[in-house]
Amino acid sequence: MEKQNYISATGRRKTSIAQIRLTQDGEGKLIINGKTPEEYFGNIPRLAHVVNSPFELTKDQKFDCTAKVEGGGPSSQAGAIRHGIARAIAKLGDDFHASMKKAGFLTRDSRMVERKKPGQPKARRRFQFSKR
Repeated sequence: MEKQNYISATGRRKTSIAQIRLTQDGEGKLIINGKTPEEYFGNIPRLAHVVNSPFELTKDQKFDCTAKVEGGGPSSQAGAIRHGIARAIAKLGDDFHASMKKAGFLTRDSRMVERKKPGQPKARRRFQFSKR
């Protein structure tokens, strides 16, 4: 049986789930659902930067990463990918774990969409009140 030469992790944000495969000693390539971050996020360069932020903390090492992400919107997916990449890098050792923890990348953002209440048009918005 072949030895597994990658690290896998899962990242979550809102309703997005990202499955990450990280390979050490790579060329620094990142593939999201078969595309580069610039192609995948299109005209929102901020999200490509969000995805690459865990790699900026590990300047001296290069990783190859493939991400499979589904659910949610672009911002949610970018957050899920960042969370998964940070969790995979943290598995490499205590020094990596400490740097990811200090940057706040290992904490799962637990904020979810609030449910719509009955008798209201949205979660908190109410219909206009009329006294007469």
